Amino acid sequence: MVNADRILAPQLRSKVMTAADAAAQIPSGAHVGMSGFTGAGYPKLLPLALAERINAHHARGQKFKVSVWTGASTAPELDGALAKVDGIEMRLPYQSDPTCRKRINAGRMEYIDIHLSHVAQHAWFGFLGKLDIAVVEVAGIREDGSLIPSSSIGNNKTWLDLADKVILEVNAWQDIRLEGMHDVYYGTQLPPNRKPIPIVASGDRIGEQYLRCDPAKVVAIVETNLPDRNSAFSPPDETSQAIAGHILDFLGHEVKKGRLPHNLLPLQSGVGNVANAVMSGLEDGPFDNLTAYTEVLQDGMLHLLRKGKLSHASATALSLSPEGYDEFLRNLDFYRERIVLRQQEISNHPEVIRRLGVIAMNGMIEADIYGNVNSTHVMGTSIMNGIGGSGDFARNSYLSFFMTPSAAKGGKISCIVPMTSHVDHTEHDVQVIVTEQGLADLRGLSPKQRAKVIIENCAHPTFRPALKEYFKRALEYSPGLHTPHILDEALTFLPNWMANKAAREAWRDDAVVQADAWR
Repeated sequence: MVNADRILAPQLRSKVMTAADAAAQIPSGAHVGMSGFTGAGYPKLLPLALAERINAHHARGQKFKVSVWTGASTAPELDGALAKVDGIEMRLPYQSDPTCRKRINAGRMEYIDIHLSHVAQHAWFGFLGKLDIAVVEVAGIREDGSLIPSSSIGNNKTWLDLADKVILEVNAWQDIRLEGMHDVYYGTQLPPNRKPIPIVASGDRIGEQYLRCDPAKVVAIVETNLPDRNSAFSPPDETSQAIAGHILDFLGHEVKKGRLPHNLLPLQSGVGNVANAVMSGLEDGPFDNLTAYTEVLQDGMLHLLRKGKLSHASATALSLSPEGYDEFLRNLDFYRERIVLRQQEISNHPEVIRRLGVIAMNGMIEADIYGNVNSTHVMGTSIMNGIGGSGDFARNSYLSFFMTPSAAKGGKISCIVPMTSHVDHTEHDVQVIVTEQGLADLRGLSPKQRAKVIIENCAHPTFRPALKEYFKRALEYSPGLHTPHILDEALTFLPNWMANKAAREAWRDDAVVQADAWR
């Protein structure tokens, strides 16, 4: 039964079919552009049906894989389902699914980790190959065939524009009152015909409320009524609150110095508990009339909007907890006037970020003593998730923070290291590093000056003596003294130092036992 309230275009109602029939439109080897950004607005049924189709082919001994392009991470019903049946040949530009991660690190799935602002233009340039099919979730289809976006936009505009065929999932779970919250810009051009992006304030609207879609390209419509992956956030712990406290103190200091206005500058924050802790701290802080120009809108920004501390926010997706989404629905009319959702090539556009003077706050895996940041890899070779939009904001923001607890794995691993095993953000793009131990303001400092500040302010006390010892040895033995390193020790120094420390302590304890026995 066609939901006539959601599919208003009469000429498209005949395209409604089951997810299995729609999945049959996707051949092996296809490049498929799917909607979805941090668990919001992804197709819910089509990927599961496609996974079943792929699994059936594999059971018959037939190869079947597709390449999956999205906005960012999605959900188990998409990434997880396709990865479990070994159905993904190539994944881009970002993922956070454990099954995908295992296959990528085992060499069984190819993965391109891309700055999120680059994805649309790389597709338009032809760098990624031909896009065959777009699979996009929408909240509804209007009489003229234009589409009401759902809880994220991501790269949907680009997928709809470039794909030969389009499959739509019309999700009745998405509140139809989302209509009017979106701003889809159709003014981008290819070089040399580009024009400036006309955004001069984070709340500016420069586009259209709807996604354009050629009805002739629509080959299938699947009706759904299923929720987004709204994951619960843990309450801010002591470590997250300490990191947030350092950042808020620093922002207050910058206001007093006259380097920031009293209402700061537009805020960007990555996903996670630390980011929410910062937002929570701003609720009770001295800053009013705040704005946000970010990728995802989390619970923390929702609370700031509701309390009147945040006047408006720009993003490409909602990333709310179940409680946050309930609050959003209860007051959706209020939030629709204060939130604008854009495509990610605009939400993450370097030109706009630099013009607005964004304050960027992003997480990391580790930083080295000179300020280079690893956001993506464990032990230099295994991917965790991806760079996401952190690079878009780090290089172009007015202030760029990178945050992490000072130690991981129960205090066994230092997150401040002599040399990162992988570099996503060079020292040239990193201005401030923050752990629960303290904050290192790296602006205007040389490499050796940065090292002293990072070790003293950010390293965990367990590892601080080792880092000081490494830096001292590097100053003595490094062939060059601009950025002193002992290259054959840099990646192994901390593990060896900790092992030697444990051996020394064991020897000392044994000596004490023997002395007691002798007495």
